[in-house]
Amino acid sequence: MSDNTDNNKGTFVVFEGIDGSGKSTQIKRLAKQLNSKNNDVYQTFEPSDGLVGTLIRDMLKGKVETDQRTIALLFAADRTDHLVNKKNGIANKVKNGTIVLCDRYYFSSYAYHSQYVDMDWVIQTNSINADILKPDLNIFIDVDPDHCFKRLEKRQNDFELYEKIEVLKKVRELYLKAFDKLQKSEHIVIIDGNSDEDTVENRIFKEVSLKLDIN
Repeated sequence: MSDNTDNNKGTFVVFEGIDGSGKSTQIKRLAKQLNSKNNDVYQTFEPSDGLVGTLIRDMLKGKVETDQRTIALLFAADRTDHLVNKKNGIANKVKNGTIVLCDRYYFSSYAYHSQYVDMDWVIQTNSINADILKPDLNIFIDVDPDHCFKRLEKRQNDFELYEKIEVLKKVRELYLKAFDKLQKSEHIVIIDGNSDEDTVENRIFKEVSLKLDIN
């Protein structure tokens, strides 16, 4: 069950995983299941499609050269805007009863950016976002990095900054480190994502049903 005390409050579910882990596919599948049960569902992603998020995407594609600390700070800033902007801020959506499914949130920053800077610094940088809205559930789809990289190779020719096999392996390790560090303050579920999509979908829906107040 959710820790929400306000019966009118929605639910915030975050999907995490290394690149190629199938997050986007599983978010769509979960949304379809939840919509079929007449829930109000909003799907979103990070980096966002706002001004800061667009700049970040250019950096990840190598169009803009910058320092890793700058990228980490921009991700945190984009996340704050994603939460509180007046047009479609997700904090208000959750407050008003919507189930928000987000592809990446601050655990992505902890895992990806702490390859280059101290993890505690990244956590502190994102503390304002944790104060604004913590996920009711963090779902980590755990897939073998070699399998993920093969997926990336099949679907694209150009790779972004972090889409390298050695990076994917390191990021997985850092995800697990971050989960261990914050397990007492966060709701985290690790899903074995190495099976077929239907099996993974069923595992996720079972966990969502068990953990959250969703009909």
